[in-house]
Amino acid sequence: MKPDDLTPAFGWTLARRAARMNPSVIREILKVTERPGIISFAGGLPSPLTFPVDAFAAACRKVLADDGPGALQYSASEGYGPLREAVAAWLPWPVDPAQVLITTGSQQGLDLVAKVLVDADSEVLVETPTYLGALQAFAPMEPQVVGVASDAEGIDLSDLRRRRGSARFLYVLPNFQNPTGRTMSEPRRQALVNTVRELALPVVEDNPYGDLWFDAPPPTPLAARNPEGTIYLGSFSKVLAPGLRLGYLVAPAALTPKLLQAKQAADLHSPSFNQRLVSEVLRDGFLDRHVPTIRALYRSQRDAMLAALQREMQGLDVSWNAPDGGMFLWARLPAGLDAAALLPHAVERGVAFVPGAAFYAGAADTRTLRLSFVTATPQQIDTGMAALAAAIRFALRRQS
Repeated sequence: MKPDDLTPAFGWTLARRAARMNPSVIREILKVTERPGIISFAGGLPSPLTFPVDAFAAACRKVLADDGPGALQYSASEGYGPLREAVAAWLPWPVDPAQVLITTGSQQGLDLVAKVLVDADSEVLVETPTYLGALQAFAPMEPQVVGVASDAEGIDLSDLRRRRGSARFLYVLPNFQNPTGRTMSEPRRQALVNTVRELALPVVEDNPYGDLWFDAPPPTPLAARNPEGTIYLGSFSKVLAPGLRLGYLVAPAALTPKLLQAKQAADLHSPSFNQRLVSEVLRDGFLDRHVPTIRALYRSQRDAMLAALQREMQGLDVSWNAPDGGMFLWARLPAGLDAAALLPHAVERGVAFVPGAAFYAGAADTRTLRLSFVTATPQQIDTGMAALAAAIRFALRRQS
């Protein structure tokens, strides 16, 4: 029996919001990449080589020895106090720990923001393109998601003014953005803050990649410049391990009670044990020692991909950027090609990527694609880029 047949047989009626839920394009592509021999540039997964297994093994022993019952018990919805204090101290502007809410991954932060701030048919502004997971988190609340024109430095402020309308907030990823890898420049950040203040437009700033810079740290967060007008989301997934499912949200004091209530309704609290583990691992400046090793690895992989693209794409009219950090770069195919149509030909040759169309709130540039460089070796990158170039040449021959 098909799932759709359950409604007449058993009386199930789906909520209207359920119709707006769609499977992640990336997760569907990842199923393809599980086939033997596929080199995947599709997933947004951190490299498992960066996971500090020994540090967590030691933390497990210590947490269970020092406070096993507390680690295994229910706990406060807002999060483990010492971890909230560590987050507040880590951020580059004065933050009261009472404003910090520990979330089950930063993805839950997006869900809570949508539940608290979005009504059906209300407008939400996003970059063009934007993070697919945010579009999925917002969709069940039935908003009108409006893409704002963007360039290599981020949001186009003149288009933002045109589209301000009655939007509830603007969602942005200023640092090494997913999917494009771009970083908002210092002048653009300050101009954006000035503009949103003038427009009385709240901002949701998502920053899962900001610590993964290669040569120099990115400019100061928007939240540091406009704390009362910004909700800030962060994550431990990219600097420690995604399997912990821990992130955090920093909100203006007036919003924290409602966000906390939404959190309580969602899952009561994030895992007590995991929170204590992270709190223990963060002691004594661990991230200051650990994160530079991630940066060095990812920089070498980015360099390998840029070199392979330069070598393999000669004469193909393919363009791409050179991100200053993070996990992704953004490429654009020759005129007339569609990245989604190209994907099966690439998979046949042993390589996968994510077509860019899924990352657009409105009309999509179907020539774009996202490439992740952090889970492949330099040799795999060389092989994968050669296969991708072969798929592009094949598609161009079919076009002519």
